[in-house]
Amino acid sequence: MDRTLFEARSLEHIDAVYRMAMQLARHPDEAADLVQETYLRALKAADRYEERGGGIRPWLFKILHNVFYTRVGRAKREPRGVDDLPAAASDEPGPDDPPPAWDLESLAWEHVDERLKAEIDGLRPEYRSVLLLWGVEGMKYREIAEVQDIPIGTVMSRLHRARQILAKQLIELAEEKRIRGGCQP
Repeated sequence: MDRTLFEARSLEHIDAVYRMAMQLARHPDEAADLVQETYLRALKAADRYEERGGGIRPWLFKILHNVFYTRVGRAKREPRGVDDLPAAASDEPGPDDPPPAWDLESLAWEHVDERLKAEIDGLRPEYRSVLLLWGVEGMKYREIAEVQDIPIGTVMSRLHRARQILAKQLIELAEEKRIRGGCQP
């Protein structure tokens, strides 16, 4: 694939890569840095890219996933000073706290109940990322397995567990709102 075509095809997915970066990093500046490094690495490796039937998007997500977890590993190994230690827990978000993980405007989920949004955000990261790749990005199990470097069976079980947790929350929400069989009394 020539360089111009490669760039055009990869840039078609920049919004999706950014959404996933936001889910991983949970801060717009960090997400932007992840996207920039992902595309830098992709462009450097463009001559080694091989089309495998799923398009370029899963390949970009795999690079993003690797960049993010490399940074996490590096950050864990860095020494921390006393000033870097977390402050006492507070229920109120501070001015330096990252925004919520959901970029709801870009996902057009403005009609989703706030409690459900909180439950989705509260999923363990491995469940949330599989759910987002599948539900929001429309990726197939095989593609998710490649992106996250896990077996397809693990993708299936994580997705099942995430959906199970959310289904329980939906049932509780429906009971709270007195919704029965999809109709309000």
